[in-house]
Amino acid sequence: AATESGVGRWETIRLPTLSFGEYLRLRQIPTPDLPQVSSLRALFEWEPAAFARVAAAARPLTGHFHEYLLRGGFPEPAMVNDLTRCQRLLREDIVDKVLKRDMTALYGVRRILELEKIFLYLCYHDGGILDIPNLSQQLDGLNRQSVGNFLDLFEGTHLIYRLRQFGYGKEVLRGKWKIYLADPALPGAILLLGRRLLEQPDRLGAAVEAAFFKHVFTRYYSQQPTFTYWRDKANKDLEVDLIVEVADRIVPFEVKYQDGNTGQAKMKGLRLFLENRGLAQGYVICQRWEDFGTQPVISARPGAERQPIPSTILSIPAPLACYWLSE
Repeated sequence: AATESGVGRWETIRLPTLSFGEYLRLRQIPTPDLPQVSSLRALFEWEPAAFARVAAAARPLTGHFHEYLLRGGFPEPAMVNDLTRCQRLLREDIVDKVLKRDMTALYGVRRILELEKIFLYLCYHDGGILDIPNLSQQLDGLNRQSVGNFLDLFEGTHLIYRLRQFGYGKEVLRGKWKIYLADPALPGAILLLGRRLLEQPDRLGAAVEAAFFKHVFTRYYSQQPTFTYWRDKANKDLEVDLIVEVADRIVPFEVKYQDGNTGQAKMKGLRLFLENRGLAQGYVICQRWEDFGTQPVISARPGAERQPIPSTILSIPAPLACYWLSE
């Protein structure tokens, strides 16, 4: 019998790992009684008392969110109570099955050692700007084309997301990629960090940023958005972690998951981007529940107190942002 090709009748659906909300439901964890929020944009209209009230109710989410970062969104490992066994399952499923078996069988990859080394490098640099020349050098001179081919494979098998630099023209085309792994628990599991991840601010911050990106990606995916990051041309230290362009909107997010106050001195990149683009709203994904709320933006330009177009920044704790984006 003739085999049907299915051309024109199949649709590819990208299925991400479990969201934070799905993880809570799967593990049957009771959740606080929180208001439903259809869009984070609606929070700009809240009164200060509403922020304080919801922050007090939502604080218990923090511990569960940290467990989610350790266990991840793959259903079978997420249901295992023993964290060591959970992370071992993640390593076996990803490294042994995907890299060694699936890549070989489906894509004909034979250079498994290089594949594993690149994936390990990505685990160390999750959420970071990818320096391909440095990566090539660390892999005993593996040429850039080969590195690029491996990255294409990782993206094609949905192990990573790649973000271009925000903007237009040749400079952006030459810009470096920003990399997120498909699930925030993968780097910690592959690097054998266990609960030590929660004690390492840089690793914890990277896991939170990867988790938040995944939730934003999943929430906006059906609207065919563009995901990028931004760096100031004059000062590379000034950047915005994630920018979502959807329809006619540009939505910037900065992830500052740190114990200290997320004051405007630590938001200079976001403030400058809002000012340069004439945007009215930006987001900071923070750690402290006391920071939940809005604040008017002080101009990032020397000598100016306020922007020509007034802007507002909403700081929202990461567990709550991911919880609401799960709905």
